[in-house]
Amino acid sequence: MRRLWLALGLLVALSTVASAQAASPFIKVLEVKGAIVPVVADYIERGLAQARDQGARAVIIELNTPGGLVSTTQSIIEDILGSPVPVVVYVSPAGAWAGSAGAFITLASHVAAMAPGTFIGAAHPVAISPTGSAELPATQEEKTVNALASAIRSIAQERQRNVEVAEDMVRKSVAQTDVEALKLNLIDIRAESMEDLLAQLDGRTVKVAGGKEVTLQTKGVPLSRTPMSMVERFLFTISNPNIAYILITIAIIGIFVELTNPGAIFPGVLGGISLFLALYSLGSLQAYWAALLLIALAFGLIVAEVFVASHGVLGVGGIVALIAGSMLLFTGSPTFSIHPGLIAGVAIFLAGFFIFAFRAVIRTHRLPQTWGAEGMVGQTAVVRTPLNPRGTVACLGELWEASMEAGSANPGEEVVIKAVHGLKLTVARKESSGG
Repeated sequence: MRRLWLALGLLVALSTVASAQAASPFIKVLEVKGAIVPVVADYIERGLAQARDQGARAVIIELNTPGGLVSTTQSIIEDILGSPVPVVVYVSPAGAWAGSAGAFITLASHVAAMAPGTFIGAAHPVAISPTGSAELPATQEEKTVNALASAIRSIAQERQRNVEVAEDMVRKSVAQTDVEALKLNLIDIRAESMEDLLAQLDGRTVKVAGGKEVTLQTKGVPLSRTPMSMVERFLFTISNPNIAYILITIAIIGIFVELTNPGAIFPGVLGGISLFLALYSLGSLQAYWAALLLIALAFGLIVAEVFVASHGVLGVGGIVALIAGSMLLFTGSPTFSIHPGLIAGVAIFLAGFFIFAFRAVIRTHRLPQTWGAEGMVGQTAVVRTPLNPRGTVACLGELWEASMEAGSANPGEEVVIKAVHGLKLTVARKESSGG
């Protein structure tokens, strides 16, 4: 009975400590560095949900991004606008950029702040056209620009920021420094450091979801940093055009080696895993499927070159298709593009790899057969019954009927197989190596 009371007392004490910890004030800090891709939206959504459930006084998003996907940006903006916890976007450190999608996210925050030496803007949409141009067709561009301009205008009105300048960031690719952004009422605070930011936030009143007004109390409140989880970091790492391209290359080589060497296992496993990771990455980055089909065609042509004598036509066509597919793979935005040097390097490497494979196949075809009837010619056999001229010999663990080309041979002597006629051999006396 005493043990039961001790256990109950321990549970009460633990729950009291947990309640006290949950009730202690804190500010959650999220860090976004790099392109705005789906896993970033998941990370921010998770951080905002934790802040709401744990009673955080505010969420600070440290932001440094060149931009990202429109659909992902919309998801993040919806989470921020619907957050009951005040969200502060702090563009930092010095040299950081809230470009394109980052401008939308910054303007959507309850409090927008920038560190000295940072800048915001240049949110004009850019995509690659089927012809390879880095510009959208006129009609499509107009529709996209109008939609994004309306979106950023609505966000600026909601947060009582400069609507005209915000719209110019979309229509005219205008970018502003931290000093200019503060002067033009694009942001609320210019903070030298996180400590300076917290000091300036203290006492500021903001309106959160549902129209509720919240007065920020940040002075002396500890920060609780929530980094990306291991899975999120991994998915963020592979959500990179260059990484995706390398994964495609590994998949092509691994699958090719497995197809040409059945049972190797490791190349096939590596190629298969790389293929699935590449498909995730390409899907999250909204790659062009037509470009993927071009890369698949390139793979097929190069493999065909190994087995079909086209005098290099298929191989050259495959390399051309590979380069074309690589250049068209992503939207052409500076945020999502494959480095030209990587494309050239992969093309040269794959060309060299398949040339090597082609030569290896040719060498294999030219080697004399070492199996079947033709493979027995030149082998040594041991006489079992006298060859005078017909008898039996033992070769490769089996008895064969044999006849001598000339002369005779006694049991135990070695003879050389000269020809195979069905199940009968023609043999000759083995030449002596002695003098």
